[in-house]
Amino acid sequence: MVRFTMKPLMMKVSSVLGRAAAILQHAAAPAQRPLRGLDACSSRQYRTMPTHGIGRWRHLLPKDAPRKKKERLQMKPVAMATGSAYGTLNVTVSGFDMTLVEHYAQYLHNLCNRLSVAVQDSYALPTRSTEVALLQEQGTKMLVDAVLKTHQRVVQVGSLSTALCPVFLHVLLKNQPEGVQLSVQEHTEADFQARFKSRPELEGLMAQMSHRD
Repeated sequence: MVRFTMKPLMMKVSSVLGRAAAILQHAAAPAQRPLRGLDACSSRQYRTMPTHGIGRWRHLLPKDAPRKKKERLQMKPVAMATGSAYGTLNVTVSGFDMTLVEHYAQYLHNLCNRLSVAVQDSYALPTRSTEVALLQEQGTKMLVDAVLKTHQRVVQVGSLSTALCPVFLHVLLKNQPEGVQLSVQEHTEADFQARFKSRPELEGLMAQMSHRD
């Protein structure tokens, strides 16, 4: 009767595992060893040494142009009327609803472009506030009931043909929304000054400074 023992087999397996562990340990040893070169570099005090501009990138970007000072708005020359065309005209759109005023002014501008009417300028005038006051039944004191704000937009046209003007105004009046007013008048210097808000305090200070000089 033959008996098999497991001791020689276990010894072989253990020897193979031992060799494999030694190989893995030997392969991992170089990665765990510290590099002398890196240690030497890290020990240097390179932060205190000059870099001579290495890593700078600002000089690679294009230089920004110097900002120009905003010049004071000057009045444009007014075109004079001729036998076949009007001069510079201000088409003013006003109303209490800012949305309607904006849309109608945009429609007016687009209509000028379609009819080849030269638009010289397009701007908004300062909003005007109107207080509605009520008188008490008993007494003389006035109470503010509401504040109405009037918004104005101006489309300035030039050299409008006399033959095209009736058609132009007819189309504008035909599509004028409710609550929006339309007016056409010749452009004057007073209309140009109306574009700017008045500052009584600033004007008073400037007047005092001019008197002192």
